[in-house]
Amino acid sequence: MKRRELLKYLSIVPASGAVAAAIMPYQSSNAEEVTSYVPGVQSGPKRIAAILTEYRPNSHADVLIGKYLEGYNQDQMAPYPDSKIVSIFTEQVPENDMSRSLAKKYNVPIFRTVADALTLGGDNLAVDGVILVGEHGVYPVNDKEQKLYPRFEMFLKITDVFRQYKKSVPVFNDKHLSWSWRQAKRMVEISKELKFPMLAGSTIPVSLRIPAIDTPYGVKQTYAVGISYSGLDIYGFHLLDGLQAVVERRKGGETGVRAVQCLEGQDCWNYIDRNEWVKRLFDQALSHSEKREPGDIRELVKKPAVFIIDYNDGLKAAAFLLTGLVQDFTYAIDLEGQQKPFSTLMKLQAGKPHYHFGCLVKNIEIMFKTGKAPYPVERTMLSSGILDFALESRILGYKRLETPELSKVRYLSSPESHFFTKGWDQNGKRLD
Repeated sequence: MKRRELLKYLSIVPASGAVAAAIMPYQSSNAEEVTSYVPGVQSGPKRIAAILTEYRPNSHADVLIGKYLEGYNQDQMAPYPDSKIVSIFTEQVPENDMSRSLAKKYNVPIFRTVADALTLGGDNLAVDGVILVGEHGVYPVNDKEQKLYPRFEMFLKITDVFRQYKKSVPVFNDKHLSWSWRQAKRMVEISKELKFPMLAGSTIPVSLRIPAIDTPYGVKQTYAVGISYSGLDIYGFHLLDGLQAVVERRKGGETGVRAVQCLEGQDCWNYIDRNEWVKRLFDQALSHSEKREPGDIRELVKKPAVFIIDYNDGLKAAAFLLTGLVQDFTYAIDLEGQQKPFSTLMKLQAGKPHYHFGCLVKNIEIMFKTGKAPYPVERTMLSSGILDFALESRILGYKRLETPELSKVRYLSSPESHFFTKGWDQNGKRLD
């Protein structure tokens, strides 16, 4: 963006300390001097930079950033999030790119670098928050069949700006923190080092639940089962993040994971047959599915898979990916002292406006407004790590892997629940 265009853009944005600072002279700084994030007091909306891999129809950028530009129902009508997108960076521009036309329509500048998007082309951090969507685009796949999205690399570019200007703002990261456990852990460490609130993860934990219940807070859990579908990497994360959202509420909080294993094919069915608790909770979870195909389960599912997770406190969980049987996310958990297990469906809206992404935006907005993440980023860090080690188990001959790295993860979730309960009307418009 040329200086003349930038000044014209700044003239239409409400003046705040963040934007005013964008045209102040740069002063060098040391990393250790980055100050803790403190929510600013301003009359206008929070200014958000969108850092994206690509922005095309039905991409995560479309259904997340689109709600800021076009409203929660993406119909160019209220309600809108309170914050506003004031800059966009896209690493790739596919033939069906939407970012250029929408940026022009809504008068949002597109910048050539992450740093420029965060400074609005000026000499200081000029936004109040960052949304990082490293999902979709043309990227390589490794031997574990993980798509190597550059979330970690883009995050480092964001935090390099924080270090340079001795100032940080809240960051939301969509889906996995990274395909790599080491990178995911490092991202959380950097957020602590630079003292800014961070939120991450899937839409599944915050989506509509039927029934609209949560696991009772502070009650011991013994066994847990989750059922979903699709690819091990792309939807395995969603399945695990939904599972983690309900098991982290158990007595003592999250205690870490001591071992992970992946099984596929007949070994998956054998695992169900050998474990009474698995079969019982499997049937309970499956009873909530609204998109179950009729017929014999073992004939419908050509490539069954399960992630087996052993937690430090004795909780044992099994997360199944059963493409051909279901197209939704269901869970069941045994609770100490209760005869009936907790069980629910975490429901998604199949088409636009993709209600569940609006639920995620509303939680992101809590962080932008209050300066505090509504739920711990460690949840997504652990979900990312479980998936990484499960896929490692798979390529190592389905071995049970001890995970001393994951065993060290400890955190407490808040007693509050953050999922939504009203859903959408007959026209697909959200009701809450």
